[in-house]
Amino acid sequence: MLGSAVMMAFGSVLGGFGFGSGIIAIILGIIAFILSKRVNELVWAVVLVVIGFLGGGIGGLLVLIGGILGLLAHFI
Repeated sequence: MLGSAVMMAFGSVLGGFGFGSGIIAIILGIIAFILSKRVNELVWAVVLVVIGFLGGGIGGLLVLIGGILGLLAHFI
């Protein structure tokens, strides 16, 4: 039920690309996992925010929140 609510509120921007969106989401997830170690750097935090927005769903939302927290950590 939570997953459905998140998908309605935070859908994937890439959802219109058909079958390729699943592969793209996996690639974006791998990139987010690799960049998670560098989230306190400004450039990589912004990249994570963009990846989270493009990914959509609950995973994309978590990546987006992680990127925002990285931005906050950089400026505080």
